[in-house]
Amino acid sequence: MAWTILFAAGLFEVGFTTCMKKSLGFSQPLWTILFLICAVLSFGLLAIATRSIPLSIAYAVWTGFGAVGTVLIGALVFREQLGALQYGFVALIVVGIVGVKATAPPPAPALGGPRPQASTDAAAPAPSRHDG
Repeated sequence: MAWTILFAAGLFEVGFTTCMKKSLGFSQPLWTILFLICAVLSFGLLAIATRSIPLSIAYAVWTGFGAVGTVLIGALVFREQLGALQYGFVALIVVGIVGVKATAPPPAPALGGPRPQASTDAAAPAPSRHDG
């Protein structure tokens, strides 16, 4: 479930970068509002995913997914031209995302569940040799 949430966060990241471009420097109110909605959803879903997926892994996958998705939108929707080497380096990002996910530890089982409690043993003072 956490990976699905992270995937959705990545989709909204692509959404907010697309809306940012369409907003023409935030001068178009509709696209600016859509940007804000997508950004809040993207960051919110990322935060939820990091309850189960380590931050370092989740952030790497989220940014990589957003970068690759934004490159594809740039090329397909905005007709931005990329060279063969640039596409090759984007492919390396994909390889990195797959590698990070494949080697990541399994997510914590309780997405959104209670946080583990800190041990109270460390807070208790150690017995003194002079006691007793």
